[in-house]
Amino acid sequence: MRDLDLTTLRLFAAVCETQNMARAGEQENIVASAISKRLAQLEETVGATLLERRRRGVIPTPAGEIVLAHARAMLAAADRVARDMADYGSGIRGQVRLLATVSSMAESLADDVAAFLQAPEHRDVGVSIEEGLSTEIVRSLREGSAPLGICWDAADLEGFETRPYRSDHLAAVVHASHALADEATCDFEETLAFAHVGMPAQTAVQTMLVRHAAILNRKIVHRAVVSTFDAALRCVRANLGIAILPAEIARPIATALDVRVIPLRDPWARRRFAICFRKFSLLSPAAQLLVAHLERTAAAEPAKDAVPSVAKQRGSVKKRPRL
Repeated sequence: MRDLDLTTLRLFAAVCETQNMARAGEQENIVASAISKRLAQLEETVGATLLERRRRGVIPTPAGEIVLAHARAMLAAADRVARDMADYGSGIRGQVRLLATVSSMAESLADDVAAFLQAPEHRDVGVSIEEGLSTEIVRSLREGSAPLGICWDAADLEGFETRPYRSDHLAAVVHASHALADEATCDFEETLAFAHVGMPAQTAVQTMLVRHAAILNRKIVHRAVVSTFDAALRCVRANLGIAILPAEIARPIATALDVRVIPLRDPWARRRFAICFRKFSLLSPAAQLLVAHLERTAAAEPAKDAVPSVAKQRGSVKKRPRL
C-alpha cells in the first residue's frame, strides 16, 4: 500500500464530518471535484469503499469508519508536531505531553505544573496537559502515543516504571439537611441507604464504588448521573442525593454551596496517584525534570489522616488489578 497523504486524510475527515463534499470543499477551500478525485485515489490505495452515497449526502462505510479513526489520530499527531515546533521556534527547548486523570487535575496537578514552569531554570520548557480516564492513559502509554501519565495507582501499571504522586480521600458530600450531615466520618455502607449522585460508569471512582457495593451485596441507587465533579456538587446542593467525591475537591467550596463533606472510614477510601512512564532513562530531559519536580512536591505533601492507602493494603504485589 502506498504512503497515506495527510492532506487527503484531512479532506476525508472533513467529508465524513460534514457528510457533504461541497460543504467540505468550502470548509477546506478546495473544489468538490478535486476532493472526489483524491478520495477515489484513497479508496484505491486502501482497497476498500470508504463512503456510501445517500440522497442527503455521504456517510462512511464500516471500512471508512476504520480509516476515519486512524486519520483523526494521524492528523492529531501532525498537529502536535506543528505545535511543538512552533514552541521550539519561539524559544521553548523542551515540550512535555502529560496525560492526567480528572481527579488529579481538579486537585493539585495544575498548581504543581504551574510552579514547575515558573522556576527560572525551566523557562525553556513547555508542558501540555490532557485529561483522560486511567484506562485511557495506560493505553496511550502502552501504545507510545504519550510519554508520561498520572493516574490512580490501582490501574493496570504492570510493565511501567512509577513514582509516587499525591493522595486523596473519598468522602460523602451531603446536603446540610441530610441525615448524615452532622457525622464526622461515616462508612460507605451507611451511604447506601440513601440516593446517590453518580459519575459515568467508566470513571475510577464509580468503578470502585460499584465494586465495593457488590462486595457488601448491595446496590447503589442513583437519582442522577453527571459527568463532572462540579455538576455532582450542584446536584448535592439541590438535595438530589449523596455524592462520593475526593474531599480535596469538595472542601474548598463546601461552605459556599452549603454542603457537608464527611470522609469515609473505609480503608480503600484513601487513594494514591502514580506518575507512570515506560522507562525513566528514555524520557526526554524536560520530562525527567518534570517527573523529579512532581515527585519532590508529592514528598513534601503534609501528612493526612491515618487511613491506609490502597497500595499498602495490597502489599508489595507487582501486578495491579484490572479495573
